[in-house]
Amino acid sequence: MGPQRMYASTPWVRRLLVANLLVYLLQVTLFTSPRFIETFGFIPFGALARPWTFVTYMFLHANLLHLAFNLLMLFLFGSAVEDRMGQRAFAGYYLLCGLGGAALSFLLTQVVAISGPMIGASGAILGVVVAFAWFWPDHPVFVFPIPAPIPVKWLVTFLVAIDLVLAWRGVSDGVAHLAHLGGVAAGLLYLKGQDLRLTRAERHLRRVSEPSVLVTPAPRVRRGSDARTPKPGRAPDARANAEIDRVLDKISANGLESLTPAERKFLTEMSKRMRDRR
Repeated sequence: MGPQRMYASTPWVRRLLVANLLVYLLQVTLFTSPRFIETFGFIPFGALARPWTFVTYMFLHANLLHLAFNLLMLFLFGSAVEDRMGQRAFAGYYLLCGLGGAALSFLLTQVVAISGPMIGASGAILGVVVAFAWFWPDHPVFVFPIPAPIPVKWLVTFLVAIDLVLAWRGVSDGVAHLAHLGGVAAGLLYLKGQDLRLTRAERHLRRVSEPSVLVTPAPRVRRGSDARTPKPGRAPDARANAEIDRVLDKISANGLESLTPAERKFLTEMSKRMRDRR
Protein backbone atom coordinates (compact mmCIF):
# COMPACT_ATOMS: atom_id res chain seq x y z
CA MET A 1 0.00 0.00 0.00
CA GLY A 2 1.18 3.51 -0.61
CA PRO A 3 1.63 6.14 -3.32
CA GLN A 4 1.65 3.43 -5.99
CA ARG A 5 -2.15 3.46 -5.66
CA MET A 6 -2.28 7.01 -7.04
CA TYR A 7 -3.54 5.80 -10.41
CA ALA A 8 -5.90 3.12 -9.12
CA SER A 9 -9.22 3.57 -7.37
CA THR A 10 -10.59 2.31 -4.08
CA PRO A 11 -14.24 1.80 -3.03
CA TRP A 12 -14.90 5.15 -1.35
CA VAL A 13 -12.98 7.12 -3.94
CA ARG A 14 -15.15 5.53 -6.65
CA ARG A 15 -18.33 6.27 -4.69
CA LEU A 16 -17.36 9.91 -4.16
CA LEU A 17 -16.42 10.34 -7.81
CA VAL A 18 -19.77 8.92 -8.93
CA ALA A 19 -21.73 10.92 -6.33
CA ASN A 20 -20.19 14.22 -7.40
CA LEU A 21 -20.71 13.43 -11.09
CA LEU A 22 -24.36 12.47 -10.57
CA VAL A 23 -25.13 15.58 -8.55
CA TYR A 24 -23.52 17.77 -11.19
CA LEU A 25 -25.59 16.10 -13.91
CA LEU A 26 -28.70 16.86 -11.89
CA GLN A 27 -27.55 20.48 -11.55
CA VAL A 28 -27.20 20.99 -15.31
CA THR A 29 -30.27 18.99 -16.40
CA LEU A 30 -33.16 18.81 -13.93
CA PHE A 31 -32.34 21.39 -11.24
CA THR A 32 -31.10 24.37 -13.20
CA SER A 33 -32.96 26.95 -11.11
CA PRO A 34 -30.77 29.13 -8.82
CA ARG A 35 -33.04 28.07 -5.97
CA PHE A 36 -31.38 24.63 -6.04
CA ILE A 37 -27.99 26.14 -5.20
CA GLU A 38 -29.56 28.49 -2.64
CA THR A 39 -31.27 25.55 -0.94
CA PHE A 40 -28.33 23.14 -0.80
CA GLY A 41 -25.33 25.47 -0.98
CA PHE A 42 -23.76 26.67 2.26
CA ILE A 43 -24.66 30.24 3.22
CA PRO A 44 -22.94 30.96 6.55
CA PHE A 45 -25.42 33.58 7.78
CA GLY A 46 -28.37 31.22 7.32
CA ALA A 47 -26.62 27.93 8.04
CA LEU A 48 -28.29 27.23 11.39
CA ALA A 49 -31.70 27.44 9.76
CA ARG A 50 -30.56 24.93 7.12
CA PRO A 51 -28.13 22.57 8.87
CA TRP A 52 -28.13 20.05 6.02
CA THR A 53 -26.09 22.49 3.96
CA PHE A 54 -23.03 21.76 6.13
CA VAL A 55 -22.88 18.49 4.14
CA THR A 56 -24.73 19.08 0.86
CA TYR A 57 -22.60 22.04 -0.23
CA MET A 58 -19.59 19.80 -0.83
CA PHE A 59 -21.40 17.83 -3.56
CA LEU A 60 -22.29 20.90 -5.64
CA HIS A 61 -20.01 22.59 -8.17
CA ALA A 62 -20.07 25.88 -10.00
CA ASN A 63 -19.07 24.58 -13.44
CA LEU A 64 -17.46 21.70 -15.28
CA LEU A 65 -13.90 22.98 -14.74
CA HIS A 66 -14.51 23.27 -10.99
CA LEU A 67 -15.82 19.70 -10.91
CA ALA A 68 -13.03 18.30 -13.10
CA PHE A 69 -10.24 19.81 -11.00
CA ASN A 70 -11.69 18.48 -7.74
CA LEU A 71 -12.31 14.99 -9.10
CA LEU A 72 -8.84 14.85 -10.62
CA MET A 73 -7.28 15.67 -7.24
CA LEU A 74 -9.47 13.05 -5.54
CA PHE A 75 -8.55 10.44 -8.14
CA LEU A 76 -4.81 11.15 -7.90
CA PHE A 77 -4.46 11.29 -4.12
CA GLY A 78 -7.53 9.66 -2.61
CA SER A 79 -6.92 5.96 -3.23
CA ALA A 80 -3.50 5.89 -1.56
CA VAL A 81 -4.96 7.70 1.47
CA GLU A 82 -7.94 5.33 1.64
CA ASP A 83 -5.58 2.34 1.45
CA ARG A 84 -3.58 3.80 4.30
CA MET A 85 -6.51 4.77 6.53
CA GLY A 86 -8.98 2.03 5.73
CA GLN A 87 -12.37 2.50 4.09
CA ARG A 88 -14.44 3.58 7.08
CA ALA A 89 -11.80 5.96 8.44
CA PHE A 90 -11.29 7.51 5.00
CA ALA A 91 -15.01 8.16 4.52
CA GLY A 92 -15.22 9.78 7.96
CA TYR A 93 -12.08 11.81 7.30
CA TYR A 94 -13.41 13.13 3.98
CA LEU A 95 -16.68 14.16 5.62
CA LEU A 96 -14.82 15.73 8.56
CA CYS A 97 -12.70 17.90 6.26
CA GLY A 98 -15.79 19.04 4.36
CA LEU A 99 -17.53 19.89 7.63
CA GLY A 100 -14.38 21.70 8.77
CA GLY A 101 -14.54 23.93 5.70
CA ALA A 102 -18.14 24.88 6.43
CA ALA A 103 -17.49 25.31 10.16
CA LEU A 104 -14.57 27.71 9.67
CA SER A 105 -16.57 29.77 7.18
CA PHE A 106 -19.47 29.89 9.62
CA LEU A 107 -17.27 30.98 12.54
CA LEU A 108 -15.52 33.74 10.60
CA THR A 109 -18.56 35.33 8.99
CA GLN A 110 -18.39 38.10 11.58
CA VAL A 111 -14.88 39.00 10.40
CA VAL A 112 -14.84 38.11 6.70
CA ALA A 113 -17.83 38.96 4.52
CA ILE A 114 -18.99 35.95 2.50
CA SER A 115 -21.52 36.73 -0.20
CA GLY A 116 -23.60 34.08 -1.94
CA PRO A 117 -23.73 30.30 -1.41
CA MET A 118 -20.50 28.40 -0.92
CA ILE A 119 -20.28 25.19 -2.96
CA GLY A 120 -17.68 22.61 -3.90
CA ALA A 121 -15.74 19.64 -2.55
CA SER A 122 -12.45 21.57 -2.46
CA GLY A 123 -12.22 21.70 1.35
CA ALA A 124 -12.72 17.94 1.71
CA ILE A 125 -10.40 17.11 -1.18
CA LEU A 126 -7.65 19.48 -0.01
CA GLY A 127 -7.87 17.66 3.31
CA VAL A 128 -7.23 14.40 1.42
CA VAL A 129 -4.21 15.95 -0.31
CA VAL A 130 -2.92 17.09 3.09
CA ALA A 131 -3.26 13.52 4.37
CA PHE A 132 -1.26 12.26 1.38
CA ALA A 133 1.49 14.77 2.15
CA TRP A 134 1.34 13.81 5.84
CA PHE A 135 1.94 10.13 5.06
CA TRP A 136 4.37 10.55 2.13
CA PRO A 137 5.80 14.08 2.37
CA ASP A 138 8.65 13.53 -0.09
CA HIS A 139 6.67 11.75 -2.80
CA PRO A 140 7.43 13.57 -6.10
CA VAL A 141 4.61 15.16 -8.11
CA PHE A 142 4.70 17.06 -11.38
CA VAL A 143 3.22 20.56 -11.36
CA PHE A 144 2.84 22.48 -14.62
CA PRO A 145 4.89 24.43 -15.72
CA ILE A 146 7.72 23.27 -13.40
CA PRO A 147 9.85 20.90 -15.49
CA ALA A 148 11.05 18.72 -12.60
CA PRO A 149 8.94 16.96 -9.95
CA ILE A 150 8.69 18.51 -6.49
CA PRO A 151 7.90 16.87 -3.12
CA VAL A 152 4.19 16.87 -2.47
CA LYS A 153 4.73 18.63 0.88
CA TRP A 154 5.85 21.77 -0.98
CA LEU A 155 2.82 21.63 -3.27
CA VAL A 156 0.51 21.50 -0.25
CA THR A 157 2.45 24.27 1.50
CA PHE A 158 2.09 26.49 -1.56
CA LEU A 159 -1.66 25.82 -1.92
CA VAL A 160 -2.33 26.52 1.76
CA ALA A 161 -0.21 29.68 1.69
CA ILE A 162 -2.14 31.02 -1.32
CA ASP A 163 -5.48 30.34 0.39
CA LEU A 164 -4.25 31.93 3.61
CA VAL A 165 -3.07 35.12 1.90
CA LEU A 166 -6.19 35.52 -0.23
CA ALA A 167 -8.52 34.79 2.69
CA TRP A 168 -6.63 37.27 4.89
CA ARG A 169 -6.87 39.97 2.24
CA GLY A 170 -10.56 39.24 1.71
CA VAL A 171 -10.17 38.76 -2.04
CA SER A 172 -13.53 38.06 -3.74
CA ASP A 173 -12.49 35.79 -6.59
CA GLY A 174 -15.34 33.29 -6.37
CA VAL A 175 -13.16 30.72 -4.56
CA ALA A 176 -14.06 29.53 -1.06
CA HIS A 177 -10.62 30.03 0.50
CA LEU A 178 -12.00 29.72 4.02
CA ALA A 179 -13.49 26.33 3.14
CA HIS A 180 -10.08 25.21 1.90
CA LEU A 181 -8.41 26.34 5.10
CA GLY A 182 -11.11 24.76 7.22
CA GLY A 183 -10.63 21.44 5.44
CA VAL A 184 -6.88 21.64 5.99
CA ALA A 185 -7.27 22.53 9.68
CA ALA A 186 -9.75 19.71 10.31
CA GLY A 187 -7.49 17.25 8.50
CA LEU A 188 -4.37 18.26 10.42
CA LEU A 189 -6.17 18.03 13.76
CA TYR A 190 -7.43 14.56 12.91
CA LEU A 191 -4.07 13.30 11.66
CA LYS A 192 -2.18 14.71 14.64
CA GLY A 193 -4.73 13.24 17.03
CA GLN A 194 -4.42 9.81 15.42
CA ASP A 195 -0.63 9.91 15.66
CA LEU A 196 -0.78 10.90 19.33
CA ARG A 197 -3.27 8.13 20.02
CA LEU A 198 -1.06 5.52 18.34
CA THR A 199 2.04 6.80 20.11
CA ARG A 200 0.32 6.54 23.51
CA ALA A 201 -0.91 3.03 22.67
CA GLU A 202 2.59 1.96 21.61
CA ARG A 203 4.19 3.32 24.78
CA HIS A 204 1.57 1.68 26.96
CA LEU A 205 1.97 -1.71 25.29
CA ARG A 206 5.75 -1.53 25.51
CA ARG A 207 5.50 -0.70 29.20
CA VAL A 208 3.11 -3.51 30.09
CA SER A 209 4.90 -5.99 27.82
CA GLU A 210 8.28 -5.55 29.52
CA PRO A 211 9.14 -8.56 31.68
CA SER A 212 9.20 -7.83 35.39
CA VAL A 213 12.58 -7.91 37.12
CA LEU A 214 11.17 -9.39 40.32
CA VAL A 215 9.19 -12.55 39.72
CA THR A 216 6.84 -13.57 42.54
CA PRO A 217 5.87 -17.25 42.54
CA ALA A 218 2.17 -18.00 42.45
CA PRO A 219 0.71 -18.97 45.86
CA ARG A 220 0.00 -22.64 46.43
CA VAL A 221 -3.60 -23.67 46.74
CA ARG A 222 -4.62 -26.47 49.08
CA ARG A 223 -6.37 -29.45 47.64
CA GLY A 224 -10.10 -29.16 48.06
CA SER A 225 -10.06 -25.39 48.51
CA ASP A 226 -12.21 -23.13 46.39
CA ALA A 227 -9.58 -22.61 43.70
CA ARG A 228 -10.74 -20.76 40.67
CA THR A 229 -9.08 -20.78 37.32
CA PRO A 230 -8.31 -17.39 35.84
CA LYS A 231 -11.18 -16.01 33.89
CA PRO A 232 -10.70 -16.09 30.15
CA GLY A 233 -9.85 -12.72 28.74
CA ARG A 234 -8.05 -11.46 31.85
CA ALA A 235 -4.83 -11.16 29.86
CA PRO A 236 -3.91 -11.45 26.21
CA ASP A 237 -3.42 -15.04 25.04
CA ALA A 238 -0.23 -16.30 23.47
CA ARG A 239 -1.28 -15.41 19.96
CA ALA A 240 -2.25 -11.88 21.00
CA ASN A 241 1.08 -11.46 22.79
CA ALA A 242 2.93 -12.68 19.72
CA GLU A 243 1.02 -10.23 17.53
CA ILE A 244 1.75 -7.38 19.96
CA ASP A 245 5.45 -8.22 19.79
CA ARG A 246 5.34 -8.37 16.00
CA VAL A 247 3.61 -4.98 15.68
CA LEU A 248 5.98 -3.35 18.19
CA ASP A 249 8.98 -4.80 16.34
CA LYS A 250 7.60 -3.44 13.07
CA ILE A 251 7.27 0.03 14.64
CA SER A 252 10.85 -0.17 15.93
CA ALA A 253 12.13 -1.11 12.49
CA ASN A 254 10.02 1.11 10.22
CA GLY A 255 8.08 3.59 12.38
CA LEU A 256 4.37 4.09 13.06
CA GLU A 257 3.76 5.08 9.45
CA SER A 258 4.50 1.51 8.33
CA LEU A 259 1.44 0.05 10.10
CA THR A 260 -1.56 -1.10 8.11
CA PRO A 261 -5.07 0.04 9.11
CA ALA A 262 -5.67 -3.38 10.72
CA GLU A 263 -2.44 -3.13 12.73
CA ARG A 264 -3.29 0.39 13.88
CA LYS A 265 -6.70 -0.77 15.04
CA PHE A 266 -5.16 -3.78 16.81
CA LEU A 267 -2.61 -1.58 18.58
CA THR A 268 -5.18 0.85 19.98
CA GLU A 269 -7.66 -1.90 20.92
CA MET A 270 -5.07 -3.94 22.81
CA SER A 271 -3.84 -0.87 24.67
CA LYS A 272 -7.41 0.04 25.66
CA ARG A 273 -8.15 -3.54 26.73
CA MET A 274 -5.10 -3.64 28.99
CA ARG A 275 -5.97 -0.28 30.55
CA ASP A 276 -9.52 -1.46 31.29
CA ARG A 277 -8.23 -4.55 33.10
CA ARG A 278 -6.14 -2.58 35.57
